[in-house]
Amino acid sequence: MNWFSEAFAAVQQQLFEVVAPWLYQWGMGNLLEDAYAASTWLLVGLIQIAVLLLVIGPLQRWRPAEPVTDRATIRTDVIYTVIHRLGLFRVALFFTLEPMFNSGFGFLRTAGVGTFHLDQVWPGVTDGAVASFLIYLLALDLAAYWLHRGQHRIGIWWRLHSLHHSQRQMTMWSDNRNHLVDDVLVSVLLVLLAQLMGVAPEQFVAIVALTQLSESLQHANVRLSFGRIGERLWVSPLFHRVHHSVHSGDCNYGVLLPWWDQLFGTANFQTHYDPTGVKDSQKTLIDDGSGLWSQQWRGLKRLLGYA
Repeated sequence: MNWFSEAFAAVQQQLFEVVAPWLYQWGMGNLLEDAYAASTWLLVGLIQIAVLLLVIGPLQRWRPAEPVTDRATIRTDVIYTVIHRLGLFRVALFFTLEPMFNSGFGFLRTAGVGTFHLDQVWPGVTDGAVASFLIYLLALDLAAYWLHRGQHRIGIWWRLHSLHHSQRQMTMWSDNRNHLVDDVLVSVLLVLLAQLMGVAPEQFVAIVALTQLSESLQHANVRLSFGRIGERLWVSPLFHRVHHSVHSGDCNYGVLLPWWDQLFGTANFQTHYDPTGVKDSQKTLIDDGSGLWSQQWRGLKRLLGYA
């Protein structure tokens, strides 16, 4: 992987050299370090979108799980993806919530509370970058499983998360179709947990990038199973489509690994592809509209109990 790391670093440096003069011109030279971190997320997002267009897109056209009938909602999902994968959502978090995170953890360190590192609990066994990465990947994926179950089982949270499930034309762009308040909640909880576990910044970027790419494939409109054994090792498009199914949605909460569903009794390994969507209390399919702001507004009204 050395060639990839070197190529990534070279491109990131060139990108940063374009941004840095503008920061000085705008009187924001104090944000150079943060801008360099932001360039990492931007470059990762560009690579992800390239993979979507060059790899997952052709898979969808090769073996679609269902015909494409509503391109308007898909175009809106593309906007969600651009907002998240190109770092616009993270920039918003940086200017709003990150100062509070930094103050809180700074206070803890000043009070003598050191940083805990989960990968150092078993010295001699977990030494090395690969072992450390796998430990944090497992820990964060287990946390994501329980957060996902919470999104479904906690009523007020489901009012937001149901926007993600109301998409009846699921494609590789649908992963980021979420209410922004829902995204903030999940992001804050995962970032706090990662900080408390001692995940290094570069490890966190790698785990998030891997997770997002896998989730894009899971949501793809593709008739694809990983086989009898593979379905139990990694979340596939079939496994996750069952989660989005109108008929069988209360299952398959795993984000990367279906192990947690098997362990906690929420796995459903059905082999047929059902329509996607979510029904309201009157058993009517929810229609959140095809526009981003319309979807955000309807989700907010549900949250406040007006719909």
